[in-house]
Amino acid sequence: MSFDAKAFLATLTELPGVYRMLDAGAAVLYVGKAKNLKKRVSSYFRENVSSPRIAHMVRQIATIETTPTRTEAEALLLENNLIKSLAPRYNILFRDDKSYPYIVLTKGAFPRLAFYRGNPDRKADYFGPYPSSWAVRDSIHLIQKMFHLRTCEDSVFSNRSRPCLLYQIKRCSGPCIGLIKPEDYATDVQLASMFLLGKQQEVARRLNEAMDAASHRLAFEQAAVYRDLIQSLHQIQEKQFVSSSKGEDVDILVAINEAGQLCVNLAMVRGGRHLGDRPFFPANAGDAQVADACAAFISQHYAVHPAPSRVLVSPLPAEDETGDAAAALAELAGRAVPLQEARGLTQKTWVEMAMQNARLAIVARNQATAQQEKRLAALQDVLELPEPIARIECFDISHTMGEATVASCVVYQENRMKNADYRRFNIRDIQPGDDYAAMRQAVSRRYDGIAAGEGAAPDLILIDGGKGQVGCAFSALADLGLAHLPMIGVAKGEGRKPGLESLVFPDGREPLQLPAEHPALHLIQEIRDEAHRFAITGHRAQRAKARKTSRLDSLPGVGPARRKALVARFGGLPGVLAANAEQLAEVPGISREMAEKIYSALH
Repeated sequence: MSFDAKAFLATLTELPGVYRMLDAGAAVLYVGKAKNLKKRVSSYFRENVSSPRIAHMVRQIATIETTPTRTEAEALLLENNLIKSLAPRYNILFRDDKSYPYIVLTKGAFPRLAFYRGNPDRKADYFGPYPSSWAVRDSIHLIQKMFHLRTCEDSVFSNRSRPCLLYQIKRCSGPCIGLIKPEDYATDVQLASMFLLGKQQEVARRLNEAMDAASHRLAFEQAAVYRDLIQSLHQIQEKQFVSSSKGEDVDILVAINEAGQLCVNLAMVRGGRHLGDRPFFPANAGDAQVADACAAFISQHYAVHPAPSRVLVSPLPAEDETGDAAAALAELAGRAVPLQEARGLTQKTWVEMAMQNARLAIVARNQATAQQEKRLAALQDVLELPEPIARIECFDISHTMGEATVASCVVYQENRMKNADYRRFNIRDIQPGDDYAAMRQAVSRRYDGIAAGEGAAPDLILIDGGKGQVGCAFSALADLGLAHLPMIGVAKGEGRKPGLESLVFPDGREPLQLPAEHPALHLIQEIRDEAHRFAITGHRAQRAKARKTSRLDSLPGVGPARRKALVARFGGLPGVLAANAEQLAEVPGISREMAEKIYSALH
């Protein structure tokens, strides 16, 4: 039965909200937001739709669901959440889950300058966000060089007895041992803050005034220090040839479609300084127009990241989409956030740079894809597999003398590591240090669902280990009825040197050692190293958690209040261990029966 658009549109409200278009199988085709639901949804059923892609989607619509909201900002947030959770086929999807980094200046008598990633709060002053960690560290280096602010942790700062190396190389003023007065340090902090906010002219003016005042006092050494600072500031301004003298915060958003790739590039200007950019390659782009990609990025990105003063967009989406997005952003930010084309020489230079960087990102991505495909083909060839390799899963085990054993499973698919499919397994109920049993358990747990028909099976399984680990892993697969899945082990060579690895087969074939420069070996090493990193990270987290957890936390019937009473009475776990049942029963809130249970659990 075809969708009766006319009857449906007659029932629609003119409130803002979100709409979901579904096909006959109830699969979500598209999620969108609207300032006016009736007006926006009606636009899909005009004779001339915006693109063949949209026309193809409209022909599949079986029903449309709508959720009215109170405001456009609510619609923007709801749309973003639904797109991320449902991943509709016709939505251009940007996976930008990584948080952006900031520079932070802490509070206190001697604030600390540091790198920060996360959600800013009111406990410190935050500057950014920055497009990359490199941009943050470069800016921190400039601030250290010019204003000599400390970067050490508070625990280090509080326990210094002499200045560190940063003081010796003139990157810190030595506040830890009183080599600078608090009021002078506060002045440096204020100048650094102004610099980060883009007020370079004001910083230069204050430094010139301080230099003149020092000269009049005949404090020529101090005047020379201010002179050097002014020169450093001028040099930085000269390097930033595309900076804005207005000290504004601007995002430059461009989209291009070349060489079979649609790239959206986001460049950031903060405090008037161009900080670099970050390219994005959306999923589900298909034959989408670049203007549609810009519109999708604006909706998804600024729903979860702070908006700057203005956004330069090239090309601008359709007028109604641009207006709706600007209104929603203004509501979220509490101020107007213009979405506009570049105006003036500086803004046009920013856009041209972003376009050029987008082209370079496309070239780099295509080169990387070609290299990865070459590696996959080489791996298929050396392993004599009948079918191309699309998905590889790799296992590794990590522990410290048998403590906190963790197994990792990382996934390589679509020419890249697929982080969303990574898995860790906390290994239990085995003899500590038994890597064979750990590997068998990890493989069994990973593929138990696959054997039951759930999920996708890999085209190749890599085991970081030799003959023993491979044998146990293969035995686990055989027990699950999956012995047909290709598997190899990666045994470390002499001295554990890269390039000397041997490939171990579960069927008893002689190990295969590829040349160090072989592309298949490079791919195996890349995936194996990622599995190793992921396993070690999980193991260290488990080990740290175990060492932070007291045995008192797991005592039966002992909650926070009783635990606090035990610690107060006996001074900690050693004292509790030394106490007998009668002494434990003397603690308020612990009965004789409870004391017996605690004593039995600890001994």
